[in-house]
Amino acid sequence: MELLMIFISAMFVNNFVLAKFLGICSFLGVSKKKDSALGMGLAVTFVITIASVMSWLVYELLEIFELEYLSTIAFVLVIAALVQFVEMAIKKYSPALYKGLGIFLPLITTNCAVLGVATLNVQEEYNFIQAVVNGLGAASGYFLAIVLLSFIRERTDNNENIPVILRGLPTTLFTAALMSIAFLGFQGLIS
Repeated sequence: MELLMIFISAMFVNNFVLAKFLGICSFLGVSKKKDSALGMGLAVTFVITIASVMSWLVYELLEIFELEYLSTIAFVLVIAALVQFVEMAIKKYSPALYKGLGIFLPLITTNCAVLGVATLNVQEEYNFIQAVVNGLGAASGYFLAIVLLSFIRERTDNNENIPVILRGLPTTLFTAALMSIAFLGFQGLIS
């Protein structure tokens, strides 16, 4: 039951994009098309989940040698290596998706949501299984948020019922704000 609460909390209540406002750059930049959003969502999901595993292991190793103060640097290196792996895989197996993601794919390395999950796992003193579940929940929350926004943006970006001056980024920011408010409703469910 505790693992389910960690997963649900990470996905809905403490959603890294809509509640903690981490990872906004790729959230806004890649959500114009469903295909790109799905690809980015899957790439970030993979990186966050594996980064949770690897950063937990690295932190345990740092604790053995009493080098915990190096955790942020170590986490960034782990994340950068994972992103390079994902980038090479996408470039090889899906060149169209690689081109669609553009600059945002290497920016996963600096996506603060990925580093935020790794850091939160340490702060909350999660064990290995809890860290993996938290990473998977946070990744699922990111995936859900970016895909939902992409579905909405495809309908609103060129909608003739929206005044021209509000099309594009203004509508996107307003939509993201409303999504954030909606996700705040989950905070009362988990105490």
